[in-house]
Amino acid sequence: MLLVTGRMTMDKRVSERTTVNELGGLERFELLVNAIKDYAIYLLDREGHVATWNAGAERFKGYAAGEIIGQHFSRFYTEEDRASGLPQRALDTAAAKGTFEAEGWRVRKDGTRFWTSVVIDPVIDGDGRLIGFAKVTRDITDRRQAERALLESEQRFRLLVQGVKDYAIYMLDPEGHVTNWNPGAQAIKGYTADEIVGQHFSNFYTEEDRQGSEGGPSGRRERRRTDRGARRRHRAECRRWPRLLDPCDGRFLGIR
Repeated sequence: MLLVTGRMTMDKRVSERTTVNELGGLERFELLVNAIKDYAIYLLDREGHVATWNAGAERFKGYAAGEIIGQHFSRFYTEEDRASGLPQRALDTAAAKGTFEAEGWRVRKDGTRFWTSVVIDPVIDGDGRLIGFAKVTRDITDRRQAERALLESEQRFRLLVQGVKDYAIYMLDPEGHVTNWNPGAQAIKGYTADEIVGQHFSNFYTEEDRQGSEGGPSGRRERRRTDRGARRRHRAECRRWPRLLDPCDGRFLGIR
Protein backbone atom coordinates (compact mmCIF):
# COMPACT_ATOMS: atom_id res chain seq x y z
CA MET A 1 0.00 0.00 0.00
CA LEU A 2 3.02 2.27 0.52
CA LEU A 3 3.68 2.75 -3.20
CA VAL A 4 7.48 3.01 -3.71
CA THR A 5 9.88 0.61 -1.96
CA GLY A 6 13.05 1.24 -3.92
CA ARG A 7 14.31 2.65 -7.18
CA MET A 8 16.24 -0.46 -8.14
CA THR A 9 13.08 -2.57 -8.30
CA MET A 10 11.32 0.14 -10.26
CA ASP A 11 14.20 0.51 -12.72
CA LYS A 12 14.18 -3.25 -13.36
CA ARG A 13 10.44 -3.27 -14.09
CA VAL A 14 10.72 -0.28 -16.40
CA SER A 15 13.60 -1.87 -18.30
CA GLU A 16 11.33 -4.82 -19.10
CA ARG A 17 8.83 -2.48 -20.83
CA THR A 18 9.32 -0.48 -24.01
CA THR A 19 6.80 2.36 -23.44
CA VAL A 20 5.17 4.11 -20.52
CA ASN A 21 1.77 2.90 -21.70
CA GLU A 22 2.84 -0.68 -21.07
CA LEU A 23 3.37 0.06 -17.39
CA GLY A 24 0.61 -0.53 -14.87
CA GLY A 25 -1.04 2.41 -13.12
CA LEU A 26 1.00 1.96 -9.94
CA GLU A 27 4.24 1.68 -11.91
CA ARG A 28 3.45 4.85 -13.88
CA PHE A 29 2.77 6.72 -10.65
CA GLU A 30 6.07 5.51 -9.16
CA LEU A 31 7.86 6.58 -12.32
CA LEU A 32 6.25 10.04 -12.12
CA VAL A 33 7.20 10.58 -8.46
CA ASN A 34 10.78 9.40 -9.00
CA ALA A 35 11.18 11.71 -12.00
CA ILE A 36 10.33 14.83 -9.94
CA LYS A 37 13.49 16.57 -8.73
CA ASP A 38 12.15 19.95 -7.56
CA TYR A 39 10.05 18.44 -4.74
CA ALA A 40 10.83 15.91 -2.05
CA ILE A 41 7.87 13.52 -2.19
CA TYR A 42 7.79 10.55 0.15
CA LEU A 43 5.57 8.49 2.42
CA LEU A 44 5.74 8.03 6.18
CA ASP A 45 4.19 5.23 8.19
CA ARG A 46 1.80 6.08 11.03
CA GLU A 47 4.68 6.63 13.46
CA GLY A 48 6.59 8.91 11.12
CA HIS A 49 9.21 6.55 9.71
CA VAL A 50 10.24 7.12 6.10
CA ALA A 51 8.71 4.44 3.83
CA THR A 52 9.56 5.79 0.35
CA TRP A 53 12.03 8.24 -1.16
CA ASN A 54 12.20 10.07 -4.48
CA ALA A 55 14.97 11.81 -6.44
CA GLY A 56 13.87 15.24 -5.21
CA ALA A 57 14.13 14.12 -1.58
CA GLU A 58 17.63 12.78 -2.18
CA ARG A 59 18.63 16.02 -3.90
CA PHE A 60 17.32 18.31 -1.13
CA LYS A 61 18.19 16.32 1.95
CA GLY A 62 21.32 14.46 0.81
CA TYR A 63 20.27 10.97 1.88
CA ALA A 64 20.15 8.03 -0.51
CA ALA A 65 17.06 5.82 -0.23
CA GLY A 66 19.05 3.02 1.41
CA GLU A 67 20.25 5.40 4.13
CA ILE A 68 16.96 6.97 5.11
CA ILE A 69 14.11 4.48 4.54
CA GLY A 70 13.10 3.18 7.96
CA GLN A 71 14.47 6.23 9.80
CA HIS A 72 12.19 8.68 11.61
CA PHE A 73 11.44 11.86 9.69
CA SER A 74 12.20 14.01 12.76
CA ARG A 75 15.88 13.84 11.81
CA PHE A 76 15.12 16.43 9.09
CA TYR A 77 14.11 18.97 11.77
CA THR A 78 16.36 21.29 13.74
CA GLU A 79 17.31 20.38 17.28
CA GLU A 80 15.09 23.19 18.55
CA ASP A 81 12.05 21.91 16.63
CA ARG A 82 12.60 18.36 17.83
CA ALA A 83 12.87 19.56 21.43
CA SER A 84 9.57 21.45 21.07
CA GLY A 85 7.78 18.38 19.66
CA LEU A 86 7.07 19.93 16.26
CA PRO A 87 7.43 16.73 14.19
CA GLN A 88 4.76 14.90 16.18
CA ARG A 89 2.50 17.95 16.24
CA ALA A 90 2.71 18.08 12.45
CA LEU A 91 1.53 14.47 12.17
CA ASP A 92 -1.19 14.97 14.77
CA THR A 93 -2.46 18.07 12.94
CA ALA A 94 -2.49 16.29 9.58
CA ALA A 95 -4.41 13.36 11.07
CA ALA A 96 -6.94 15.55 12.89
CA LYS A 97 -7.49 18.30 10.30
CA GLY A 98 -6.75 16.52 7.03
CA THR A 99 -3.57 18.45 6.25
CA PHE A 100 -0.61 20.25 7.75
CA GLU A 101 1.12 23.16 5.98
CA ALA A 102 4.05 25.20 7.20
CA GLU A 103 7.35 26.85 6.33
CA GLY A 104 10.51 26.40 8.36
CA TRP A 105 14.11 25.33 8.61
CA ARG A 106 15.08 21.75 7.82
CA VAL A 107 18.46 20.03 8.12
CA ARG A 108 20.36 18.18 5.38
CA LYS A 109 22.51 15.12 5.90
CA ASP A 110 25.63 17.33 6.00
CA GLY A 111 24.10 19.50 8.75
CA THR A 112 23.35 22.58 6.64
CA ARG A 113 19.95 24.19 6.91
CA PHE A 114 17.50 25.13 4.18
CA TRP A 115 14.12 26.90 4.28
CA THR A 116 11.21 24.75 3.16
CA SER A 117 7.53 24.76 2.35
CA VAL A 118 5.99 21.58 3.76
CA VAL A 119 2.66 19.84 3.23
CA ILE A 120 1.69 16.66 5.09
CA ASP A 121 -1.53 14.80 4.25
CA PRO A 122 -2.89 11.64 5.90
CA VAL A 123 -3.08 8.43 3.85
CA ILE A 124 -6.35 6.59 4.52
CA ASP A 125 -7.12 3.02 3.37
CA GLY A 126 -10.38 1.73 1.94
CA ASP A 127 -11.77 1.08 5.43
CA GLY A 128 -11.10 4.63 6.55
CA ARG A 129 -8.09 3.77 8.70
CA LEU A 130 -5.00 5.93 8.89
CA ILE A 131 -2.06 3.96 7.49
CA GLY A 132 0.52 6.70 6.99
CA PHE A 133 1.25 10.17 5.69
CA ALA A 134 2.21 11.70 2.35
CA LYS A 135 4.82 14.43 2.71
CA VAL A 136 5.77 17.02 0.06
CA THR A 137 8.65 19.40 0.72
CA ARG A 138 10.03 22.17 -1.46
CA ASP A 139 13.27 24.08 -0.97
CA ILE A 140 12.32 27.79 -1.03
CA THR A 141 15.54 29.17 0.46
CA ASP A 142 16.17 31.42 -2.56
CA ARG A 143 12.65 32.87 -2.38
CA ARG A 144 12.99 33.59 1.33
CA GLN A 145 16.35 35.30 0.79
CA ALA A 146 14.84 37.45 -1.97
CA GLU A 147 11.88 38.41 0.25
CA ARG A 148 14.19 39.31 3.13
CA ALA A 149 16.41 41.38 0.81
CA LEU A 150 13.35 43.25 -0.45
CA LEU A 151 12.12 43.86 3.11
CA GLU A 152 15.52 45.15 4.20
CA SER A 153 15.65 47.43 1.15
CA GLU A 154 12.20 48.81 1.98
CA GLN A 155 13.25 49.39 5.59
CA ARG A 156 16.37 51.26 4.49
CA PHE A 157 14.28 53.38 2.11
CA ARG A 158 11.78 54.21 4.88
CA LEU A 159 14.62 55.23 7.20
CA LEU A 160 16.06 57.42 4.45
CA VAL A 161 12.73 59.09 3.71
CA GLN A 162 11.94 59.65 7.39
CA GLY A 163 15.31 61.35 7.81
CA VAL A 164 14.58 63.97 5.13
CA LYS A 165 13.23 67.23 6.62
CA ASP A 166 13.64 69.69 3.71
CA TYR A 167 11.45 67.85 1.18
CA ALA A 168 7.92 66.50 1.31
CA ILE A 169 8.29 62.86 0.23
CA TYR A 170 5.18 60.72 0.23
CA MET A 171 3.40 58.09 -1.84
CA LEU A 172 -0.01 58.06 -3.49
CA ASP A 173 -2.06 55.01 -4.41
CA PRO A 174 -3.38 54.67 -8.01
CA GLU A 175 -6.44 56.79 -7.08
CA GLY A 176 -4.35 59.60 -5.58
CA HIS A 177 -4.79 58.87 -1.86
CA VAL A 178 -1.83 59.50 0.44
CA THR A 179 -0.35 56.23 1.70
CA ASN A 180 2.62 57.50 3.75
CA TRP A 181 4.03 60.77 5.04
CA ASN A 182 7.48 61.95 6.04
CA PRO A 183 8.58 64.70 8.48
CA GLY A 184 9.38 67.00 5.56
CA ALA A 185 5.82 66.71 4.29
CA GLN A 186 4.48 67.50 7.75
CA ALA A 187 6.77 70.54 8.08
CA ILE A 188 5.88 71.90 4.63
CA LYS A 189 2.17 71.10 4.44
CA GLY A 190 1.22 71.18 8.11
CA TYR A 191 -0.61 67.85 8.30
CA THR A 192 0.41 65.07 10.64
CA ALA A 193 0.50 61.54 9.22
CA ASP A 194 -2.65 60.59 11.19
CA GLU A 195 -4.51 63.51 9.64
CA ILE A 196 -3.56 63.04 5.99
CA VAL A 197 -2.82 59.36 5.30
CA GLY A 198 -5.82 57.98 3.44
CA GLN A 199 -6.94 61.42 2.24
CA HIS A 200 -6.84 62.46 -1.41
CA PHE A 201 -3.86 64.56 -2.47
CA SER A 202 -6.24 67.11 -4.00
CA ASN A 203 -6.45 68.53 -0.46
CA PHE A 204 -3.16 70.27 -1.22
CA TYR A 205 -4.64 72.23 -4.15
CA THR A 206 -6.65 75.43 -4.05
CA GLU A 207 -10.41 75.20 -4.35
CA GLU A 208 -10.11 76.81 -7.79
CA ASP A 209 -7.67 74.14 -8.96
CA ARG A 210 -9.80 71.33 -7.55
CA GLN A 211 -12.82 72.59 -9.48
CA GLY A 212 -10.80 73.23 -12.65
CA SER A 213 -12.14 76.82 -12.80
CA GLU A 214 -10.24 79.79 -14.10
CA GLY A 215 -13.12 82.24 -13.86
CA GLY A 216 -13.08 85.74 -12.46
CA PRO A 217 -13.37 89.31 -13.67
CA SER A 218 -11.30 90.40 -16.62
CA GLY A 219 -9.30 92.71 -14.38
CA ARG A 220 -7.76 89.60 -12.77
CA ARG A 221 -6.48 88.18 -16.08
CA GLU A 222 -2.81 88.85 -15.22
CA ARG A 223 -3.13 87.06 -11.86
CA ARG A 224 -4.83 84.12 -13.61
CA ARG A 225 -1.89 83.85 -16.03
CA THR A 226 0.47 83.76 -13.06
CA ASP A 227 -1.70 81.17 -11.31
CA ARG A 228 -1.88 79.02 -14.44
CA GLY A 229 1.92 79.12 -14.71
CA ALA A 230 2.25 78.02 -11.11
CA ARG A 231 -0.25 75.21 -11.64
CA ARG A 232 1.58 74.04 -14.75
CA ARG A 233 4.84 73.89 -12.84
CA HIS A 234 3.17 71.94 -10.07
CA ARG A 235 1.65 69.47 -12.50
CA ALA A 236 4.96 69.08 -14.31
CA GLU A 237 6.50 68.12 -10.99
CA CYS A 238 3.79 65.50 -10.54
CA ARG A 239 4.58 64.02 -13.94
CA ARG A 240 8.22 63.66 -12.92
CA TRP A 241 7.35 61.72 -9.79
CA PRO A 242 8.50 58.09 -10.19
CA ARG A 243 5.80 55.52 -10.80
CA LEU A 244 5.69 52.62 -8.34
CA LEU A 245 5.32 49.29 -10.16
CA ASP A 246 4.87 45.75 -8.84
CA PRO A 247 8.27 44.01 -9.40
CA CYS A 248 6.54 40.72 -10.27
CA ASP A 249 4.00 41.71 -12.90
CA GLY A 250 4.68 45.40 -13.61
CA ARG A 251 1.25 46.41 -12.26
CA PHE A 252 0.92 50.13 -11.42
CA LEU A 253 0.74 50.53 -7.62
CA GLY A 254 0.97 54.28 -7.14
CA ILE A 255 3.24 57.32 -7.19
CA ARG A 256 6.00 58.28 -4.83
